[in-house]
Amino acid sequence: MTLRDDLKQTKPFAGPSQEAAVALLHTADLVRRSVASIVEPHGITPQQYNVLRILRGASVAGLPTLEIVERMVEETPGITRLIDRLQTKKLVIRKRCRTDRRQVFCCITERGLALLDGIDDPLRAAENNALGTLSSKQLGQLIALLDKARTGLNAALTARRSQTTQEVS
Repeated sequence: MTLRDDLKQTKPFAGPSQEAAVALLHTADLVRRSVASIVEPHGITPQQYNVLRILRGASVAGLPTLEIVERMVEETPGITRLIDRLQTKKLVIRKRCRTDRRQVFCCITERGLALLDGIDDPLRAAENNALGTLSSKQLGQLIALLDKARTGLNAALTARRSQTTQEVS
């Protein structure tokens, strides 16, 4: 099934870049919904899962909030509220830095680790299912192409932010 079929679109795309961008967004949404169907029955959102995954990979000392934001798959403006919700669920704790009281480190709790342990296998199965029609070689090519596109997008966004900052100054 083509993207146009999937979206029930009758007119052609303006060009291959537009079609690729829409295909990427639509595919990402399908993967996101698949992840949500696994994590939401456990009482967390995909964004909360992402924070827990990041903290599991961090050292025992945890990570400052801003570093968590930098590592997130999707940008989120409300990281403080997101961590508040995880703390209310006793999945993370916050610790003040001993040398700089203004800095707060977030750490995953045993309860958070246990939650992730229960999600890992079903999520891996869903990820395999989501991209299971691609061969290992095709997956490698997809990863390389996405890396290349992301590098270009990051450079363009950085340039745009720099230009906006200069115009405001």
